[in-house]
Amino acid sequence: QVQLVESGGGLAQPGGSLTLSCVVSGVNFRVMDMGWYRQAPGLERELVAAVNGAGTVRYDGAVKGRFAINRDNFKNTVYLQMNSLKVEDTAVYYCAANPGRGWGRGDYLGRGTQVTVSA
Repeated sequence: QVQLVESGGGLAQPGGSLTLSCVVSGVNFRVMDMGWYRQAPGLERELVAAVNGAGTVRYDGAVKGRFAINRDNFKNTVYLQMNSLKVEDTAVYYCAANPGRGWGRGDYLGRGTQVTVSA
């Protein structure tokens, strides 16, 4: 059974930082593409960051330069470091794993963690 468990969400001020973590079990973590989606109220879920098994990363333009994704294959954990947070970063953030099918096709998702950016 595949499980992805996120932690680290919460409230931050504009310009602040948060780090999300996601522990994965039930799959061969090393070969999985790992990513973070987010979904704000009334909007579609969007992929904001991803890292494949080789360590190649990609970012959505809205977060590039502010967010960093990295993975620890020994801990079966993927992280999302979020810096210079903006109000528009407020969303539920979902950890995702994909066995190389391409994002949006057969993703495994966690339950999500709320990130709220507000003064």
